[in-house]
Amino acid sequence: MRRTRAPPRLPPRRVKPLVIATRKSPLALTQSEQVAARFAERLGLATELLKLVTTGDRQSEWSLEKKGGKGLFTSELEQALLRGDADLAVHSTKDLPGDMPEGLEIAGYLPREDPRDVLVVQSGLTVPALVATGSPRRRLQLLRLHPGVTFTEIRGNVDTRLRKIGELKVADASVLAAAGLRRLGIASWPNVDFRPFAVTAMVPAVGQAAIAVQCRVGEGAAWRAVFDERTFRHVTLERAFQRALGGGCHTAVAVHATDATLHLFHEQIGAHHRDLTADDVAAPDTTAARVLRELGLAS
Repeated sequence: MRRTRAPPRLPPRRVKPLVIATRKSPLALTQSEQVAARFAERLGLATELLKLVTTGDRQSEWSLEKKGGKGLFTSELEQALLRGDADLAVHSTKDLPGDMPEGLEIAGYLPREDPRDVLVVQSGLTVPALVATGSPRRRLQLLRLHPGVTFTEIRGNVDTRLRKIGELKVADASVLAAAGLRRLGIASWPNVDFRPFAVTAMVPAVGQAAIAVQCRVGEGAAWRAVFDERTFRHVTLERAFQRALGGGCHTAVAVHATDATLHLFHEQIGAHHRDLTADDVAAPDTTAARVLRELGLAS
């Protein structure tokens, strides 16, 4: 009997809009609207946003460092996917734990924005004495740049944090992601100067500046044409390091990959930068295991 080749798998025909789960914060909504626009442009699909409040949003006074932070901004969106209330969920990739819940996978990422961190500092200050950040990654790297600086915690949306520095002056400075500022269209702020860090000076968080779209297992291949393959390769490598190290919000770990370079920061060894080959990027788990062994961070 002659076998016929199965036709290529295409995105499913939809009558109802594609439901996208998202947090309600201004930045999260902006990111989800970018995802919706991408689906409309690439596949001609209508979408609607399912706006949810996560534990991290409700507990605005919690210290993410002390509480651990794992899944605080993602779990409610993931549960909506697993229940079938949503078709996709949009996350800031740096909020995603290394391990994916059973039954879910990453469909892809939008093209990555500027991955750098930005020091937002009161205008006129050369070196801040008190910096508001709850991130161990940022704290340890800042201490290497400005020994003697002290820290306090800060929570809130981007505009809230900027007001706390420029108007309320709760601290001399804070650190924000350049990608978030750009997506919100914030190029300046009263009484605040923006000073971007080079990635060699302040290694970004795993997945920083990448918008992740999550789906149920087996459904990601249907949407692959929507997303950016280069970002997928880089973030997949970064997340391989994240899984291998098992770090959460309480651990000072940072990994950023490009086609040619790996930037890594770990609280035990400081900053490390090395060349990458195409083969390294294509084998993320193998590369992560080898590099961590060489650096004495894994057996």
